[in-house]
Amino acid sequence: MRSADIIIIGGGVVGASVAYHLTQRGAKDVLILERESQQGRGSTGKATGGIRAQFETEINIRMSLHSIDFFKNWEFDSGYEPRGYLFFATTDEQFDYLDRNVDRQRQLGVTGVEVVDRAAVGEIVPGMICEDIVGGSFGANDGFIDPLAVLEGFTKGAIRSGAAIELGQEVRSINVGGGKVRSVGTDAGDIACGAIVLCSGAWAAELARAAGIDLPVEPLKRQIVWARSKTELPPALPMVIDIGSGFHFRPAKNSKTEMLFAYPDPTERPSFSTDFDEAFFGKIYDRAKHRAPFLCDSEIVKKKCRAGLYENTPDHHAILGGCHVEGLYFANGFSGHGVMHSPATGRALSEIILDGNARFLDVSCLSIERFSKGHLLHETAFI
Repeated sequence: MRSADIIIIGGGVVGASVAYHLTQRGAKDVLILERESQQGRGSTGKATGGIRAQFETEINIRMSLHSIDFFKNWEFDSGYEPRGYLFFATTDEQFDYLDRNVDRQRQLGVTGVEVVDRAAVGEIVPGMICEDIVGGSFGANDGFIDPLAVLEGFTKGAIRSGAAIELGQEVRSINVGGGKVRSVGTDAGDIACGAIVLCSGAWAAELARAAGIDLPVEPLKRQIVWARSKTELPPALPMVIDIGSGFHFRPAKNSKTEMLFAYPDPTERPSFSTDFDEAFFGKIYDRAKHRAPFLCDSEIVKKKCRAGLYENTPDHHAILGGCHVEGLYFANGFSGHGVMHSPATGRALSEIILDGNARFLDVSCLSIERFSKGHLLHETAFI
């Protein structure tokens, strides 16, 4: 039986980041197993590429701060573009929530974030209908990254430092004996190992179950509409989000007329389906017409519309760290934030595996034990 010291299941951006950070610390015998024939066919390739520090919980804010700084200063080009995130509120209660969040974000070191009134919202997004808007919050350092460029950078860096990746290798089982991981089972045979990092996104729960772990992660389809405006979009258009409904839109990279928009469809039920449902077009345009004429004055680019999977946990926060099975680690349940938090995730897992705990940031609140102990986190701005 062949072997590796550390096996990473899943070659998306999270798995690649874990491999990168492990090898940066000197780990050499690291093997990434990816079931697809090429990387980026899963959730990484379907992501919109947003990154923000405007969160409610301390852990998400701190993970964002680390990740934004990483993307700004990395040797590889992440495509980081600080176009900003604008959250807007249509009720006093929503506005108070955003105001409290800005205070919290500033306390934790977020810069360039401010509370804005209705007039400022209209100035940031010319042409938007603002009569029902109370105000909002704007983070100037939030913005966009290129998910596939980030994936490529992590993979190249990991391989350069000694990691290996095998494509078309689907892991069928995690084999445990004596309370510790022993091997993974693939179609090509078992591979012995001392540690396993489960980074298989929405598909992680089934593999965890094979190791006797109840991993509370479920898949949920999220759809993105790609459209081309008949006129140029407002200059410097940021990511724009309705805090009440989750409806959001952003410009496409390097385009003056193309844009992406979406919202969390409340009728969607957990499933592994990634088939785009064209009935979603009507739903999204119903929301768009009440918000900005330039959104509706557009034509759908069907070949660029896509559906991917969120990997949701009950509290919409990630699961990071080990469990009672020795050598089994999780980097799962990002609930839409896996790409943006991939640098912090990779570093945290590398330190947990090599040092016993994450030293740069306390991520213990993201352990799997929080669900059995009832220590769930709360984040309202889940989009």
